[in-house]
Amino acid sequence: MSARTRPVRRIVIVGGGSAGWMTAAALGRALAGQGQAITLVESETIGTVGVGEATVPPIHEFNRYLRIEPADFLRATHGTIKLGIAFDGWGGADNSYFHPFGYLGVEMSGIHFHHYWLRHIAAGGDPDHGPYNLETMAARAGRFVPATRHGPVHHAVHFDAAAYARFLRTYAEDKGVVRVEGKVADVTLDPEDGYIEALTLDDGRRIEGDLFIDCSGFRGLLIEGALATGYTDWNHWLPCDSAVAMPTERSGDPPPFTRSTARAAGWQWRIPLQHRDGNGYVYSSAHLGHDAAETALRANLPGAPLADANRLRFTAGHRKLIWNRNCVAIGLAGGFLEPLESTSIHLIQTTIIRLLALLPRDGFDPHVVARFNRDALHEYATIRDFVIAHYATANRDDTPFWRDVAAAGVPDSLAERIEAYRATGNILFEPGDLFGPTNWYAVLTGQGVRPKSWHPIADGLSPEDLSARLATLRGRVAEQLSELPPHSEFLRRLSAV
Repeated sequence: MSARTRPVRRIVIVGGGSAGWMTAAALGRALAGQGQAITLVESETIGTVGVGEATVPPIHEFNRYLRIEPADFLRATHGTIKLGIAFDGWGGADNSYFHPFGYLGVEMSGIHFHHYWLRHIAAGGDPDHGPYNLETMAARAGRFVPATRHGPVHHAVHFDAAAYARFLRTYAEDKGVVRVEGKVADVTLDPEDGYIEALTLDDGRRIEGDLFIDCSGFRGLLIEGALATGYTDWNHWLPCDSAVAMPTERSGDPPPFTRSTARAAGWQWRIPLQHRDGNGYVYSSAHLGHDAAETALRANLPGAPLADANRLRFTAGHRKLIWNRNCVAIGLAGGFLEPLESTSIHLIQTTIIRLLALLPRDGFDPHVVARFNRDALHEYATIRDFVIAHYATANRDDTPFWRDVAAAGVPDSLAERIEAYRATGNILFEPGDLFGPTNWYAVLTGQGVRPKSWHPIADGLSPEDLSARLATLRGRVAEQLSELPPHSEFLRRLSAV
């Protein structure tokens, strides 16, 4: 019986790391006790990228699905809290702004708060919208607790990616996932339909399967090496193709946010963990040599290095199909967007959840596969547009890199968003998008994009009523902020349990 039509009873995951063990953990949880065999093949001699250490809030949904307690997760991964991202130098050399999680103000009369805020600014009001977002104010004050009496404090986490993979390996193996040590030497395809039949390891062992999941990283051992799926390249919009990463000693209390600093040929990240800082320079190799990038990173490290530099090469984009025949690519095997908005882990997890929702039982239905690919590629494109928006609206022309980025143009879908915002103040988004009005507003306004107008409903409040409502909102945020202990105290309590 062809792999296309036989029941899916044997699932083989190629590659470990965060992607492989997240996939194994979720499948182990979903299929526990049903008799499917889940095998993960990895080699200790093949390293993992291991720098995807900042996340976005939906990571909590994934951990809840696995029934992992937040405190256990943070302890196991040396985690800290992330309330958003501080962007330095993106709107000009002296510009800084904060992209927070949570919500800016509240909706009033059915429209987003930022329309009232645009009216407020036009009337000469204080342009600092931070006091209307709890997460921004908590980040400024270095404070955190998961929830106040009034509701949650929206947050993501920073974590040690290698520790997360080890944590999930233990979880997955407890659910019956079998790990096989070895390198894949050959992939056998069905001569009739090209579906994957089996893997042959370098010691001659043969591992047969019905569904294969490629978590082999940039190599795409199955999705590309065996199935030649092809790749959609977005380098013309996102020219950064390299990164150099280096951990440093932790000095002082870790702040509850990620930092992204614009540099001459890209940008530098700083991710604070409990025991160290993660640092890296994402850059365009057409504008900066690899040795020069490492030198620049070392010159801007916040502490003493703890390890040698880790160099990475990549191409922004995705496989033309994320699910091809009986193979699903997850993580870097499926695609890559630079980690400017910390979406790498999120894309892994949404691909896993999408697979669980459409998991085949008896063979592979082409309509299901087509729907999976449509949704997956749409998600890549919407996140791509948000990342490109940072470059497209950056108020910099001081180096060849920034001048070339400004001249590169943008996708039509992003041009429509920016033009609509400039003209009307409206933020075009779809339900289910990862980034909504608060996110787009924070980045666009942080980089100096000013709309010409705002929604007409925002004119319905008298100046006195608007002023009163703004005062109420500021007071509510200030009251919530007063309930938050220092982030460092939250972490100490966590460690003491």
